[in-house]
Amino acid sequence: MEAGIEPDECFYIKNYQAVIGKNRLDLTQDPPPDLALEYDLTSLTEITAYQKLRVPELWVYYQSELTIYILKEKEYQKSSVSLNFPDVKIIEAIPKLIEKASLVGNSQALWEFEESLRNNE
Repeated sequence: MEAGIEPDECFYIKNYQAVIGKNRLDLTQDPPPDLALEYDLTSLTEITAYQKLRVPELWVYYQSELTIYILKEKEYQKSSVSLNFPDVKIIEAIPKLIEKASLVGNSQALWEFEESLRNNE
């Protein structure tokens, strides 16, 4: 990514059609990812880099807690609701998923998480 950061994960959700089939992204022409995830992000410098790239939503997982940041007027504000998944209690769900994965493995935990989403639990 242009501003000197490499997210642990990033996703195109709303803008996925703009990047389908591209081997390389040019953030001067392509939209930024809709969501970036960072584990153990402790530096404000890194958050500023995401702001410069205009990534609309940033999740930071640190010390077993998830914080959601939403970009509003060029600055991140903490939020209890995800822009991309407004109907899912992400702040509760992701730490539970990570804990579950450590007990039963990633595949099983993900399968159970997907089932809970399908069943609106």
